[in-house]
Amino acid sequence: MAHDRGMPTETGPTHPTACFLHGLESTSQGTKGRWFAERFPDMRLRDYDGALAQRMGQLTDHLAGLDDLVLVGSSFGGLMATCFAIRHPDRCRRLVLLAPALNVGGYAPPAEPLDVETLLVTGAQDTVCPPEVIIPLARRTFRYLEVRLEQDDHLLRSTFPRLDWVALLSR
Repeated sequence: MAHDRGMPTETGPTHPTACFLHGLESTSQGTKGRWFAERFPDMRLRDYDGALAQRMGQLTDHLAGLDDLVLVGSSFGGLMATCFAIRHPDRCRRLVLLAPALNVGGYAPPAEPLDVETLLVTGAQDTVCPPEVIIPLARRTFRYLEVRLEQDDHLLRSTFPRLDWVALLSR
């Protein structure tokens, strides 16, 4: 079944469903989660725990029945967003990966790159998810990938609030 992707319908334009996926040692109440909750109250937030397989089960349940998704994943949440897109590319409108942990858990890109629009933002000084490791993996994973290498570290403290979140979450 084809997805509308924001084209006008009889009832008006569709809007994507945005979801924030926090990092391994964070929660939905961490710095980024609170930032999104204050500025984008419709964004889906929840806490994920356990190993990757457990978190993916929780994410699958959280997004059951939803399509036209914009997944924003920070660190381990970026790995989760990537794994979800590999399993459900037709349900994903866009991914925004913030220093994604593609260097964790033996991640391997799919056989064919995904046709999911993806923005990867990472810090040149990131020692947790080094750009020289994660960027090549992302390039093999996504056909439509934009990479922004910023003068920042893993937490992207100075970069994160400057991104055009209105555009990233709505188009």
